[in-house]
Amino acid sequence: MLVAAAVCPCPPLLIPEVAAGAAAELDAARAACFDAVAVLAAARPDRLLLVGAADPAESGGYPAGSRGSLRGFGVALDVTLGRGEPTERALPPSLTVGAWLLERTRWQAAEVAALALAEAADPTDCLAGGRALAKEDGRLALLVLGDGSACRSAKAPGAFDDRAEPFDQAVATALATADTGALAGLDPVLARQLHAAGRPGWQLLAGAAEGGDLAGRLLYDEAPYGVGYLVASWS
Repeated sequence: MLVAAAVCPCPPLLIPEVAAGAAAELDAARAACFDAVAVLAAARPDRLLLVGAADPAESGGYPAGSRGSLRGFGVALDVTLGRGEPTERALPPSLTVGAWLLERTRWQAAEVAALALAEAADPTDCLAGGRALAKEDGRLALLVLGDGSACRSAKAPGAFDDRAEPFDQAVATALATADTGALAGLDPVLARQLHAAGRPGWQLLAGAAEGGDLAGRLLYDEAPYGVGYLVASWS
């Protein structure tokens, strides 16, 4: 049973050591992420699953003890997912940021694992995966990591697209109201065109929360650097 969920963006710039002198620009987003993780802990789950998008070769499950590195972003910083035996398979960037959030908030509320979804994952598969997770025994919490569109301004990574803001607004409204139907109905083709990497994770969340009674709360909704960053908590 899904008892709580948090949705957070996952740009490496969220980590102050990576952002360096620009770290203050994401102070509000960072604080909102910490608040969302605190909601997960307060729900007293039996297990926490991090969900993030990745390249197809990186998709699949990652157990506690998996490690991620920020060295590719010029920072000598490594993180570990929960407590467990180290594994050779490195966390993809989205889950590395998630593991950092847990380390920074000193997560101890439940056992941890992670799941990487291919950015092109079929919505039907994402929804079915979420439903299957919710049927497992115990109290489940999800930390869903993914950015909105990357086309909100001319200097955005994906260049400007006038469809980007309405797309992000629709996602923000769905997250604020825990509208699983709206998330389930997101167009994967449009999401891919707008470089919205959070789409697979949001749809897995929709499947896991389907038929539940969780209430949503939007904690952050901005587009610094032309990328939609959304933070929400469901409990």
